[in-house]
Amino acid sequence: MNTTHDAPLNPGDDAPAGTPGTGEDVCPVCHGTGTLMDEDDDGGGQPCPNCGGTGVVIEGVGGG
Repeated sequence: MNTTHDAPLNPGDDAPAGTPGTGEDVCPVCHGTGTLMDEDDDGGGQPCPNCGGTGVVIEGVGGG
């Protein structure tokens, strides 16, 4: 039940952390590094826009 009056989620939206039926997963874009490699591949890239630089994303688990 959504008791915080947040905007409703649409298919493909990320659920807030702690939502029942969700869990952390490694970000598929930056592979858990939290950054996107620059063209030199020296590790000085920009924060990953998919995970916000955390290296993890919240994904739905289970199903059926």
